[in-house]
Amino acid sequence: MQVSSGVSGKGETITAMVNSGDILPEQIKQAHKELGIKINLVRYDITKLIAMLTSGNPPDLVRGVGAVDLPFFAARDVAEELDPYFARSSVLRLDDLDPVNDLWRFDGRTQGKGPRYGMAKDFSQDSMYWYNTAAFDKAGVDYPPETEPITFEEWLDNAKRLSQRKNGQTTVFGGSYWGLTRSTLLATLTASAGGSLFTDDFSRVDFTTPEARKALTWCIDYCKARVGTSLIQPDPNGWDGPTYQAGRLAMSNSGYWLGGMIYPDKKLAEVSRLAPAPVFAGGPRISACQGGTGLWMPRGAKNKDAAWRVFEWFFGEEPAKARASGGWGIPTLKSLRSLMPAQEDYQKRVLKVQESELKHFSVVSFTPYTRADALDALFNQIAPAAMNGQISVDTLAGRLNSAINEQLKRGKEQVG
Repeated sequence: MQVSSGVSGKGETITAMVNSGDILPEQIKQAHKELGIKINLVRYDITKLIAMLTSGNPPDLVRGVGAVDLPFFAARDVAEELDPYFARSSVLRLDDLDPVNDLWRFDGRTQGKGPRYGMAKDFSQDSMYWYNTAAFDKAGVDYPPETEPITFEEWLDNAKRLSQRKNGQTTVFGGSYWGLTRSTLLATLTASAGGSLFTDDFSRVDFTTPEARKALTWCIDYCKARVGTSLIQPDPNGWDGPTYQAGRLAMSNSGYWLGGMIYPDKKLAEVSRLAPAPVFAGGPRISACQGGTGLWMPRGAKNKDAAWRVFEWFFGEEPAKARASGGWGIPTLKSLRSLMPAQEDYQKRVLKVQESELKHFSVVSFTPYTRADALDALFNQIAPAAMNGQISVDTLAGRLNSAINEQLKRGKEQVG
């Protein structure tokens, strides 16, 4: 077992607010045995979390999605700066941290710079996509190149050719490209077009810039084509995984992590490939992480030393090694990459594509003035009219600007 930063926390009890499955019951036992620290789990609930933060009795560690949650909490001054802890740690060394952990940095204005407030447990480059070669063979469509991106236009064209319909019903979806949240999808697509969805100070969105309009137009064209999941064509299973497993989805906009679900089914694994994130013609090559789920420590936490020791253990010791070898995500410590599954030929092929893609990672910064789910709710309300052809993309851009900028204005007033 590695020796940590001299912080032990032995004999303490910490509270972690996480989702079911984030920290497993056997890991709680393991932590108690190895660290001498008890972990009490509280189910993640944003309303409860805000109440606990407000009352001055927060959990010691909290789950968060680095790509979208960190700016929100750091800007409100409720997250602990962890730089002093990292500086003393021999388990989590700064030179070993994958750049994806920059999603957990915020300098008061921009995500990706400044102090560290947390860390991702594992990650994927979520604009990449998996595809089923059997579906491509059947439709006579060429496979995408392994390390060179195709354009978003080509991706959509392929999805149309790969879709199969019978008696007016879709039997195989050509491709799903719906992102982890609509907010991160649109921010990433806009970055891929060479722009930014947010103004320089992140206090407004502007869907009428040429880049944001290009992103929005592509998104609406994708929905209108009905080749995959969207608000007007929900996935019957609720998400891509089971549909892809059943051979009813030719391409799934899911990053490396979906391999954890694909690999146990050898027949599916042998026809599955991972492809680079698409680009817009003439735009930069962007391959972002739209998740980066991990943990952060509230500033008002009562057991910070014990919480940090659990943090080190969770991100750098046994739980991190177990995650790395499962194929459910890329480890966020570079020293653990050698544990990624590479026994089978199909795993080696996926790894080659993934390793090549890592050099194209960049942080697409998110606004600190609202949460992604709040922006998604507004988008979900306003956008279906454009998807159904009832309003133009320009009308949609104007309506999104009005509604979202009102929300951002209120959020900025709260932060002060």
